[in-house]
Amino acid sequence: MSIDKKTVENVAHLARINLDKKELDKISGQLEHILSFIDKLSSLNTDNIAPTSHILPISNVLRKDELRKSLPIAKTLMNAPAKQGNFFVVPKIIE
Repeated sequence: MSIDKKTVENVAHLARINLDKKELDKISGQLEHILSFIDKLSSLNTDNIAPTSHILPISNVLRKDELRKSLPIAKTLMNAPAKQGNFFVVPKIIE
């Protein structure tokens, strides 16, 4: 697969990016290099290779969802810079 300057120019126009001639030449060359590398990868034989999402055998370690006692309100609010009753006081962010 190859990419020409006209295609890059069209995509830049759609993305509302202004490219001068020097930038257009540079980006066209870079994209051509990337696509040629992808072409090399597609020529590899992957018949006996299972699809993977990660190269290492990693799985999530999840804990059981168990009911536990929470902190008492007084201890929770102990280091709060501002509090009102049993609640934290925070600056208003909506006008």
